Amino acid sequence: MAAAPTERTRVRRIPQRGAYQRETVHAILDEALICHVGFVHDSAPVVIPTLHARVDDRLYLHGSAASRMLRTLEQGAPVCVTVTLVDGLVLARSAFHHSVNYRSVVVFGEARPVEPEHEREQALELFTNKLVPGRWADVRPPSRQELKGTKVLRLPLDEASAKVRTGPPIDDDEDYDLPVWAGVLPLSTQVAEPEPDPHLDPAVETPGYVAAWRP
Repeated sequence: MAAAPTERTRVRRIPQRGAYQRETVHAILDEALICHVGFVHDSAPVVIPTLHARVDDRLYLHGSAASRMLRTLEQGAPVCVTVTLVDGLVLARSAFHHSVNYRSVVVFGEARPVEPEHEREQALELFTNKLVPGRWADVRPPSRQELKGTKVLRLPLDEASAKVRTGPPIDDDEDYDLPVWAGVLPLSTQVAEPEPDPHLDPAVETPGYVAAWRP
């Protein structure tokens, strides 16, 4: 199902790379570990990297109750959230046409606070399991004091669009005969061996969901 682009979400630069299907937007948001949140604070533009998580057509942000970003957004300040996944370096025959293969999402809107304590705890479970699925069941849940010090905001995905580049370089016709290597250097996130906490009891084994985790 595609969402009709708005004036803010319509891709204007190379519009053929725009994607408005909800499943495309959702997949990119779900794969990305970090988002960047843009807003205006005291008349100055601010961009903050943070974690995010999604349920259906809702994006969740969280942090300290004292967070400048969250305190500003809960007052109804307009927000722009972006994520980017880089899939490869695109090496063309000319310097001008070098690029990257990427998948990105831009979301506009207004975030609203999640007030009930049980809903905030559910959101923290969502964040924890987004990092490593299955983790929440193993750890100590947040205390009342920890929940009190945590703020969670909900951002509807009513205005969201993706932009995607794939494939080889696109050179000028006259450059294809140049004796210059051209192509794509694929990039991916690699997971190394888990590193136990130095304070970890040696009797505690690495959980299977940690050892097998892949992005």
